[in-house]
Amino acid sequence: MPRYADMSKAELEAELAQVRARYDEMVARGLSLNMARGKPSAAQLELSLPMLDILDASADLTAEDGTDCRNYGVLDGIPEAKRLMATLLDDKPENTIVLGNASLTAMYDAMVRLMLFGTQGATPWAQLPEVKWLCPVPGYDRHFTICEALGIQMIPVPMDENGPVMDEVERLAASDASVKGIWCVPKYSNPTGVTYSDETVRRLAAMECAAPDFRIFWDNAYAVHHFSDDPAEQDAVLDIAVACAEAGNPDRYLKFGSTSKITFPGAGVAAAAASPANVAEIKRHMNAQAIGHDKLNQLRHARFLNEGAGLAEHMARHGALMEPKFRLVTERLEAELGGAGIATWTNPCGGYFVSFEGPAGTARRIVDLARTAGVAMTGAGATWPYGDDPADSNIRIAPSLPPLEELDEAMDVFTCCVKLAALEQLLGA
Repeated sequence: MPRYADMSKAELEAELAQVRARYDEMVARGLSLNMARGKPSAAQLELSLPMLDILDASADLTAEDGTDCRNYGVLDGIPEAKRLMATLLDDKPENTIVLGNASLTAMYDAMVRLMLFGTQGATPWAQLPEVKWLCPVPGYDRHFTICEALGIQMIPVPMDENGPVMDEVERLAASDASVKGIWCVPKYSNPTGVTYSDETVRRLAAMECAAPDFRIFWDNAYAVHHFSDDPAEQDAVLDIAVACAEAGNPDRYLKFGSTSKITFPGAGVAAAAASPANVAEIKRHMNAQAIGHDKLNQLRHARFLNEGAGLAEHMARHGALMEPKFRLVTERLEAELGGAGIATWTNPCGGYFVSFEGPAGTARRIVDLARTAGVAMTGAGATWPYGDDPADSNIRIAPSLPPLEELDEAMDVFTCCVKLAALEQLLGA
């Protein structure tokens, strides 16, 4: 395929006519395909069905410390679940608090506590004239929704192949005491698939912050979500807890994670990990909020995943289902768009997303065209705070949910829509 920029006007018009005809044919198919959210497929969910058989009416429902998991109590999780979630969060069980079923809820609650109560004696953030938060972009829309709901001003910072661009992060954190924290998805980031370099993690831990209560929200949602079971083909990220302790800032981070994309979304187990001082503070506030979470679910997960020892084998099965889908996406993008010079995309080795950059000013048009042709995509702009991508170029591709044959159809539609939007822009059509 020749580069569009090298084609004459007559060649572009001929190409546009062909692409429009192909697009009209796709619309006529009446498709209904979904690449809008990073949901596990039905085949992935079936991997965890045996977990439902672990606790039946004859099962021992007593935790190892003697807790009757059917009853009230145990604010921060049964020992077996603390070990499981500590493995997932790369931390110690004593620094881990096992929560409900969603890390998003845990992050929202953590932010609300900071707004209402502050942390480690600092002024509650809601009493300050303004609170700002650093948001690596493209990023996770649900993070941005939390900030927007609480009236926290979001400041976009660019991502590169090492994570957030640290020169900019350091400048903003050091120069403004109202900058109180940063969102981080450190491994297989949503949506770029980037894993933070060791240097990036160390700089986050050690950087000068004008706000002494600056917090890193370390959302390690894809900690074990590799496509390959070969460790040589898996990304690894430096532990933020170790980096912060070594830098003399042991309370700077809060880690979050869950089993939502390991077992069942909405019926998994979430957890947070933090320094001893932060754990004590969180538990003190939680005493007013809860008596305990679902210990039967904690017990079920701990036994099914062998307290973390079974994670690698279980996630290898997930990876075997995910890898062909991401390979298909990459192959279709390369085959259809690789020579046109109109787009770039990421090629991650884990996680749930591909980040796509089309021509500036076309992302909303591409998503609208795809919707008309029966393919639901994440909304253009969703990967930026306030839904405002200033370049209108980024689109998050979520290949996980549809079966391969449907994904192939969806990518056929998507690449056609990219060409159509690019040609319309070039010709002013």
